[in-house]
Amino acid sequence: MQHRRSSKLLAVTMASVLVLAACGDDETTESTTAPTEAATETTAAATETTAAATETTAGGGEATGALAGICPETIVLQTDWMPEAEHGYLYNLIGDGYEMDADKAYVTGPLVAGGVDQGVKIQIRSGGLPQQFTPVTQLLYNDSDILAGFVYTDEAIQFSGSEFPTVAVMSGFEKNPQMIMWDPATYPDVKGIADLGTNNVTVRYFGGAAYMDFLTATGVLSPDQVDGSYTGDPALFIADEGKAAQQGFGSAEPYLYENELTDWGKPVAYEYINDIGWKNYAQSIATKPENIEKYADCFTALVPMIQQSTVDYLTDPTHGTKVIIDATSSFGEAFGWTYTEGAAQFGVDTIIKDGLQANDPASGVLGQFDETRVADLIEKAIPVYVAQGATPKDGLTPADIVTNQFIDPSIKLP
Repeated sequence: MQHRRSSKLLAVTMASVLVLAACGDDETTESTTAPTEAATETTAAATETTAAATETTAGGGEATGALAGICPETIVLQTDWMPEAEHGYLYNLIGDGYEMDADKAYVTGPLVAGGVDQGVKIQIRSGGLPQQFTPVTQLLYNDSDILAGFVYTDEAIQFSGSEFPTVAVMSGFEKNPQMIMWDPATYPDVKGIADLGTNNVTVRYFGGAAYMDFLTATGVLSPDQVDGSYTGDPALFIADEGKAAQQGFGSAEPYLYENELTDWGKPVAYEYINDIGWKNYAQSIATKPENIEKYADCFTALVPMIQQSTVDYLTDPTHGTKVIIDATSSFGEAFGWTYTEGAAQFGVDTIIKDGLQANDPASGVLGQFDETRVADLIEKAIPVYVAQGATPKDGLTPADIVTNQFIDPSIKLP
């Protein structure tokens, strides 16, 4: 599961940090880029759902938000990485007056949905280095204050038979942003990952990633061409002038390499892991199994708010991106992380263009799991994890690790 932290370049070498920091210094803290026209429309059903979810009721002369009394006073959500556009659908829920804990990389503020304070606070905790790269599944069990966090479906499979089982209540991403990239100038005939295998191109990745074992076991790549020593440092890709391919996020690295890593400064080509058979739901909102019943009322109200926030952020990322940039300015440098508005806008545009956050093709609903797809990943992932020494649950089914019971079927991306 170490591949979770492949999406960015975090505290890897002083040189790369300085390059990214230099690029970030020229950015302002307000988003000024207009959203794409395709993302600016919302369905009437989604609008009605938001209104229903954000109504307040009078009590003792004071308005009480829809989440007050049914959710924890502070809803703590744990991400798997530092603030970035891929997390924008959560940061978009943080209202004005938010505060930073620079030492812990937390952002806390009122939870606002549909323009209404919902009566509780939301705290988003950064993952990666601030959490010593501890998997979110373990963090959920280490700290009872955390209500939910980002858990990829393959990670849920991996830990399903351990002391860290989880159940996801919403699919954060329809398509995992993870990809393998290469230099199109060096390999003009390579059109996808399978071509990298045919041409015996070295592929660098974070060691232990299950998807890579799947690709080598199925013969897409050969074991002798993959290199598990990748740490997130761009120096090797740049130094060998793109002779090796490398993992990354399609919503991040292409922009960084072309626009911010000036020693490279040109496009890269890539293919998503999803498109070659490892159909992994990314950044799904997951919790401990016992919380499904304990906080059922909370999730019934909260999950539709997160669904609608996804629509809202992709429609207009201004507020969510401002919170992300403010967070990065507050504590990013301490953890070797810089992030610019240009990178954030590229992330949003790519999420829309490549359908990374999208309606479930089977149901047309945003955030809903396709259990047939989950079952397919279970079948593919279990042999990989068993070979790695993990012990997935015997007889594991989709219902053990995902649920659609809190999803509002009326909420969809246009």
